[in-house]
Amino acid sequence: MKRRSTGAALLAAMLTVMLVATFAAAALWQQWRGVEVESAERTRQQASWILTGALDWARLILREDARSTGGVDHLGEPWAVPLQESRLSTFLSADSSDASNDADAVFLSGEITDLQSFLNVQDLFQASSTNQDALESFRRLFSLLGLPTSELGKLAENFRFASDISVENLSSSRAPLAPTRVEQLTWLGLSPDTVAALQPYITLLPQTTTVNVNTASAQVIYAAARNISLADAERLVAVRQGRPFRTTQDVVTVLPEVKPDDLKNLGFATSYFEVRGRVRQDEVVIEERSVVQRNSTTVTTLSRERGVLDATAQSLIQQAQRR
Repeated sequence: MKRRSTGAALLAAMLTVMLVATFAAAALWQQWRGVEVESAERTRQQASWILTGALDWARLILREDARSTGGVDHLGEPWAVPLQESRLSTFLSADSSDASNDADAVFLSGEITDLQSFLNVQDLFQASSTNQDALESFRRLFSLLGLPTSELGKLAENFRFASDISVENLSSSRAPLAPTRVEQLTWLGLSPDTVAALQPYITLLPQTTTVNVNTASAQVIYAAARNISLADAERLVAVRQGRPFRTTQDVVTVLPEVKPDDLKNLGFATSYFEVRGRVRQDEVVIEERSVVQRNSTTVTTLSRERGVLDATAQSLIQQAQRR
């Protein structure tokens, strides 16, 4: 009987130890989870402050550029120089001897992109109808990239349908939702592969725009202009590196066989820019994409999007920065 009592006591003691260990582990996990949540929230808040400051800095650069460049934008200006990944302490003048300074573990990078260096999908819609001149530009681009022109017809018609909100459009309630980003053009009949192929060459802005010949790629210049070859567009890209174009006559001087009317879709100044900022802390990279509009010396933020980059996106960005 005594032996049975001893066994029961031992079993009870083991159960007690197991329960205590379980409760202790649960409490430890809860504490760890609380610390991780607090750390993630602190990182998010800090990244938000840093990216807001970076956007304000970019707006200041664009504002000062408008005051000093005389209405011409090109890739030799300060705004076009990307910010390579740098320690935040570089900008905060932190004491580098303080190894515990959090700013030494945070890195900032980013760039400003001229959104008028792309073909603007918004140009397809004009005065409640499809703009045939813009449609021809997109047709040239589709042909150059080997994309199906049947999808271009769907894009033009569906974009007109989605953009026409006039009272005369009695079918507006059945129209597709108007996209706000290039990725959303699949809503209007483009396949994902076509959107991926077009993405380096097109944009979607709130208003119709011209293509800035000083910042656009040869493919975009070829598509936007008339009666020029891709080789002509590449010649313009080469010439502008030494001397940016300021007037249509400057372009005609390089391409004497081209008439000024063939270049009516080309411009020399930019109103819309994209500002991208990235904050890296440890293995976490938070990126913000902002679209800004510059009107004279007033720079207005039109939209802001923020998200965490995955490992693939981080790798692509690092490869692009090394080029």
